Amino acid sequence: MHVSAIHIASAYGEPTTPVSEAIAVAGQGLEGDRYFGKTRQVTIVATGELDKAAADLGIDAIEVGATRRNITIVADALPRQHGARIQIGDVALQVWRDCAPCEVMETAVGPGAKAALKDLAGVSATVATGGTIRQGDSVSFEPRAGTS
Repeated sequence: MHVSAIHIASAYGEPTTPVSEAIAVAGQGLEGDRYFGKTRQVTIVATGELDKAAADLGIDAIEVGATRRNITIVADALPRQHGARIQIGDVALQVWRDCAPCEVMETAVGPGAKAALKDLAGVSATVATGGTIRQGDSVSFEPRAGTS
């Protein structure tokens, strides 16, 4: 598993911009992103889940960045349990909650996308350990402490 794309938006409603790396600040989020300093610090989506949604929509693929998530990971699925850890290089993220698809998906992805992305639109996480996240960084998942 690895990071395939990183997107940042400077403010809510602004277009996302692809970047090759982003600075993750512990307890804050990604520098320069609209979620910096908020509870929902980083959003993450998995390519395998996007592929499932695309198949449901009858399209070949959902364009990288269309879901407006910060980090796209090449993986079948993401951990969704609150507190689960997503390790990206030296950066540790903790899952906060599932990202429900919003109405924006209907225009960004296409008609029916909100329904197709239900339970597949990624997760939001907090930054537990900061550092630099880069395209190509390896990714691993760990369950929430105390679970197996």
